[in-house]
Amino acid sequence: MSLLEVKNLEVSFALRNGALVALNDVSFTLDKRERLGVVGESGAGKSVTGFAVINLISKPGHISKGEILFDGQRLDRFSEAEMRDVRGNRIAMIFQDPMMTLNPVLTIGTQMVETLQAHQNISREAAETIAVRKLELVHIPSPKRRLSQYPHEFSGGMRQRIVIAIALLNDPAIIIADEPTTALDVTIQAEIMDLLLELCDLQDMGLMLITHDLGVVAEVTERVMVMYAGKVIETARTEDLVKNPMHPYTRGLINALPGHGECDRKNRLEQIPGSMPNLTEIAPGCSFHPRCSFCREICKREVPLLQNVPGENDRQVSCHFPAGGSH
Repeated sequence: MSLLEVKNLEVSFALRNGALVALNDVSFTLDKRERLGVVGESGAGKSVTGFAVINLISKPGHISKGEILFDGQRLDRFSEAEMRDVRGNRIAMIFQDPMMTLNPVLTIGTQMVETLQAHQNISREAAETIAVRKLELVHIPSPKRRLSQYPHEFSGGMRQRIVIAIALLNDPAIIIADEPTTALDVTIQAEIMDLLLELCDLQDMGLMLITHDLGVVAEVTERVMVMYAGKVIETARTEDLVKNPMHPYTRGLINALPGHGECDRKNRLEQIPGSMPNLTEIAPGCSFHPRCSFCREICKREVPLLQNVPGENDRQVSCHFPAGGSH
């Protein structure tokens, strides 16, 4: 049994003119110590998927269908009090902007101690000892001295390391990282990704990495789930997906990466034409068909099912013509 199993998840937002479906029939699993990448453009449903797992969907949003099982328990049936025991404890989340996570008027030590005491019956002294150990894990120099400092006294990369240390305080089984390097420069991005890899191995954690950057996913994850307009359109082992993308959207994402796909130094990077559709204005049939160079009449009429690919291990694709198949 997988540590985390999401089955046929649907998230809806109640609007005046009806319900807007932000996630439609999303299913995936995450095993202990596994690293899963969730990829897609802005608006694909990546972050909503992460928030749904820990039941942080803000009203008027709600989980309207499906199941979320963690260690055999139905999280989607948990009360808010029960979820608080899971959230930040067994499942932790790292957000895009560390300054949205850290309180600017409290010292790092106060924030770490309060986080520990919210989940454990523990003295301040014992909590500070754990906090120092976690800061050491994320390679913060002079960790004991850092406890008395405020978030503004750290660089962006250091703040993100502190956020990761806070996520590690209660030894979670899974970390959900939502675009954890978006606000950082390229060098610091690589350092943070290396750190997450190191911690997954050291702490026996599963990682759900939410990002728009397939290049990062290719370096860090073992399996990838590609999302588009609230649906899963392709899943595969990372190496297989990067070498042989089957959905036209996935191929477009890879070909837009420098040094990947069909691009080389002599050619311009390819760009997927158009943009992600508004969820209230999704065209009939395949939601990607207005942007797809392989589009045929069936694509405009019928929604392709997410199906196993014959002869491919652990691979699914939602396309009438996967890999540009016969038209």
